[in-house]
Order: sequence, then C-alpha cells, then structure tokens
Amino acid sequence: MNINALPEEKRIKLDRMRYTKNSLSSSLTYLAILFDVLYFVSIYESDVGSWYYKIMIGASVVYNLLFMLITFLSSEGVKNYKMGYGFTLIVMGALQIGRIFFLPMEALDATVTIKKINCPVMEQSQFVYVCVMLCLSALCAILAGVIAVVRTKKLSDYNRALASETK
Repeated sequence: MNINALPEEKRIKLDRMRYTKNSLSSSLTYLAILFDVLYFVSIYESDVGSWYYKIMIGASVVYNLLFMLITFLSSEGVKNYKMGYGFTLIVMGALQIGRIFFLPMEALDATVTIKKINCPVMEQSQFVYVCVMLCLSALCAILAGVIAVVRTKKLSDYNRALASETK
C-alpha cells in the first residue's frame, strides 16, 4: 500500500482507526447476545410437562452460557482490532443458525400429554419467534465478524505501510 497515493480523506480515516475502537463490531456483538437471550428466555419459560427435562435442555443451557461468554470476549477483541476474534464471531453466528435444527425443530414436532390431552410442546408462533431470534443473533455475529476482519485487515495494511515508509 502506497500511503502517499491515497486521497487525504482516506488517509485521515485510516489514521484515525489507529486511535479509535471498532465500536460497530462490538455493538453488533452485544446485539447478538441480546437476541440469544430473547431466544432462550422464550424456550426456558415454556412449561409443557416434562418434555424439556432431558439432556438436550442441559446441553442448551451450557451452550448458551458458552455462547454469551465467547461472544462477549470476542466483542472486546474486535473492539481492539484483533483478527482472530472476527473469525470466532463468524463461526459463532454459523452455530446459531445450526441451533434451529436441534431444540426448536425437535420441540415443534413433539407433543406431550397433559391431563389426558395431547398438547404441542412448541406452537408455530413460538417456533417462528425463536427462529427469528436465532437468525438475528447469527446475522449480528456474522456481520460483526466480517466488519472486524475487513477493518482489521485495512488497519494492519496501513500500519505496515507506515512502518515501511518510516524506514
């Protein structure tokens, strides 16, 4: 990258990145966590007999805790332009999409007998809601990751060009 060939506005913008945080990626990461919280509140507040009392819900609780922990840690990493955290967010977003095919899909197809009445474990409206929350969580995480990778690459190239220019 030839710094002198860049228009002054672009050079100033790149130079400013050296002193500011990547707040867009960080904010999108917080939104990904928020949508995950809305997802699991909807799932865990459901009380349909004993269908949810099995190993799958325990794994879901553990995964939610890990998702929030890793995603929050990544939000701090992308804020400081660390490339690996951007890729981590992309993977976490993809895993959120994959979650749709486990607990929500299984609960949609299941019924439980309560007082001799067959009841669905998850209504269609709740299924749509939890899928939308997981998709929004995934979208925010993936966007945060992609933005972080792009910005980190730009800043890294600019810093490398500055270092070679001062030699």
